[in-house]
Amino acid sequence: MTTTPTKPEPMRRPIGETRAISTAIGGLLAMAAAIGVGRFVYTPIVPAMIEALDLSKTQAGLIASANFLGYLIGALLAAMPTLPGSRRLWLLCALTVSSLTTGAMGLFETMPMFLVQRFVGGAASAFVLIIASTVVLERLATAGRSGLSAVHFAGVGSGIAVSAALVTAMLLLGHDWRSLWLASGAVSLLALLAVAILLPVRAAIPAPLPARGGDVAGDASLRRLIIAYGLFGFGYIITTTFLVTIVRITPVIRGVEPVIWIVFGLAAAPSVALWAWIARRFSISAAFALACVIEAAGVLASVAWQTAIGILVAAILVGGTFMGITALGLIHARALATGEPRRALALMTGTFGLGQIIGPAFAGIVSDSLGSFTVPSIAAAAALLLAAALARN
Repeated sequence: MTTTPTKPEPMRRPIGETRAISTAIGGLLAMAAAIGVGRFVYTPIVPAMIEALDLSKTQAGLIASANFLGYLIGALLAAMPTLPGSRRLWLLCALTVSSLTTGAMGLFETMPMFLVQRFVGGAASAFVLIIASTVVLERLATAGRSGLSAVHFAGVGSGIAVSAALVTAMLLLGHDWRSLWLASGAVSLLALLAVAILLPVRAAIPAPLPARGGDVAGDASLRRLIIAYGLFGFGYIITTTFLVTIVRITPVIRGVEPVIWIVFGLAAAPSVALWAWIARRFSISAAFALACVIEAAGVLASVAWQTAIGILVAAILVGGTFMGITALGLIHARALATGEPRRALALMTGTFGLGQIIGPAFAGIVSDSLGSFTVPSIAAAAALLLAAALARN
């Protein structure tokens, strides 16, 4: 008597693993919509706004600074331990506000409305960053898949790359700056719908017990890191805000404008995973300092090596480091803090936010006065080198 061999059943992913992957992708889309698009799509759009509306570089810098002021205030509010209600609801509401204020930039032409829209959008993006990271990383840790956090943080670079491709395609098709904002807002709304599906309601996780008290800013190493983080905020944001503008106003490299911001985003997407590996191989402080030095080289290259190759190298060096430094700084602050780390993270956020606010306004004013971004970029590179020195001491 013969028996027919049974056909092996296809391999299936465990339900927990599937949920962990969908959670990481949900985080990626949230970060892409609010940060990659909401915060950084201004960079490829602002040259078209400057030309169409005859904005000065000072005005362009002030619009950027309004967004970063909103980010600073939003980050401090989102970090409050008494934030009421569901964190998921806060996340979805913040994503909605970020998407609507992004699209609404295409409905107005006055500086006051630009400043208000970017300020509110900046606050919303901070809420998304902090709450999405809390929800996603907590769920991944519960599932035993903390390694997927790199997927979550890849959302910033992915959002930059996608929005850059969208803006480039629409400019080639002859669309004006208003359409660029409206389309970017629409893409963010689509991401919002996906996030709502990928991050469903879950049972509440009990809050951790309060940590022991302590002077979180009393350690000299932590104080130096807080100052270094503020210098980094100033150092990276000038190139990040005006890179596409630098390309457009420089005839010899204008041809790479359609791809420069895409390259920047593609370099940023895997950068957190890369710098986390370097930190494990050496140390967090060494990785932070090295990334600052490499970023300083990229900032200088954007104004000193103005060839097609040079500006692409600048985009790769700055794009491939800014998210890594952001993550390493916060991780290192948590490690150095004695007791409850919230105050240390608040101080880090505060100095970082101040650097981001000062940088674009300073660069715009100096560029209008001197006719180029060379001096602001040199100042930014110097700030990054000083940050590297402080982090290592």
